[in-house]
Amino acid sequence: MTTPVALDVHPSETLISLTAITQSKDPHRVYGQLRLQYGPVAPVELEPGVRAWLVMGAEQLRTITEREAFFSRDARNWRDLNDGIVSPDSGLLPMMAYRPNVIGADQQEHRRLRQPLDEGISRINHRALRRQVQQICSELIDEFSRRGTADLVADYAAFVPMLAVAGLFGLDTRQGHELRAALVALFSSQADSQVGNRSFEQILFDTLQERQRNPTADLTTALMDHPNLQDDPEVLQSMVVMVSAGNETTTCWIAHTLYRMITDTSFDDRLRGGRLGVDDALDEVLWREPPMTHMPARYALRDIDLGGQPVRHGDVLILGLSAANSDPALSPPGRRRINNRAHMAYSAGPHMCPAQDTARVITRTAVDTALHLLPGLKLTVRPDEITWNPSPWTRCPTRLLVRFAVPHGLITAPTRLRTVGDSA
Repeated sequence: MTTPVALDVHPSETLISLTAITQSKDPHRVYGQLRLQYGPVAPVELEPGVRAWLVMGAEQLRTITEREAFFSRDARNWRDLNDGIVSPDSGLLPMMAYRPNVIGADQQEHRRLRQPLDEGISRINHRALRRQVQQICSELIDEFSRRGTADLVADYAAFVPMLAVAGLFGLDTRQGHELRAALVALFSSQADSQVGNRSFEQILFDTLQERQRNPTADLTTALMDHPNLQDDPEVLQSMVVMVSAGNETTTCWIAHTLYRMITDTSFDDRLRGGRLGVDDALDEVLWREPPMTHMPARYALRDIDLGGQPVRHGDVLILGLSAANSDPALSPPGRRRINNRAHMAYSAGPHMCPAQDTARVITRTAVDTALHLLPGLKLTVRPDEITWNPSPWTRCPTRLLVRFAVPHGLITAPTRLRTVGDSA
């Protein structure tokens, strides 16, 4: 039996930080310890002096994502921010502060802003996207394969979604590289996060202005022409949501799948031997390491009991997507997860990820291409030497240094980043 706690009752109590969880060797062990101590909702620290509730129970996570009248996405309801406890220079703000976009909106306003995203994503030609990603992957592998070594994060996993997503919005390769650097800073929630955020938005604003002069068949133009988006700032913020979500999370998904292939002999044998399909392998990874480990955030609109804890009006709640996947109520020990997509990797409720299929096309193609073109992958460091990017939100390997048998006859043609209007 756990004892209820309040975020502001025990100021001297030492709480674990979200970043410490994502940096740990086994986050699910940490979640288990937190459940024993606090139950399905646990107090954590976002940065020194800034506290939040980590929602680890699947039932409680569905509650806060579906009951919009009780829990808001609008950070203007965050009491610690309004009271000045969160510094204006805080690295948390690029991910958590209010933005006038679909992420920060509730109910009818959210529906209005969500429709252009759903319609834009529905226009993506998945066959053309798959062919584009195959070409990108082959070229990337061709660049490093002849030396027989690589960093599968920096040389591969970070590039594939960056180039694919950039192409969907009509950005060129150079802009795609700039976007990636800005997003790494933004997601880290460290000292350079606000600089990264400004750089990220400037790149997209420049692209929007170019499309206003020269519209083409890409997602930037589709958003620009949508009647639900009333002005340039709304178009820009819609671009911000789609590009940031599609890039960082897909990088994590690719990297974690490659990590499992390299470090888990059984997983790799089943995958290479055909006993585990690529899609089933991707879902195994989503259960253990969803692309967003912790999703910010919901803000309580009233005092309420949640999972036995006294959540107060203005408290911030973090969606523990990874933790919910190891909730015994959702995934009883010993249950086989083949063909099981009941995980919480995409969140839940009205804000559930709209681009699941597109992300899967990119990730599946990247993993399948590596599977066929990079035989005999081996880490050049011990598995326990793998480190993780310093972010409270995502858990991505910093590097995956590998060696492999040099493939023969890998010939590629120059990549042209296709847009949504291209046919296969």
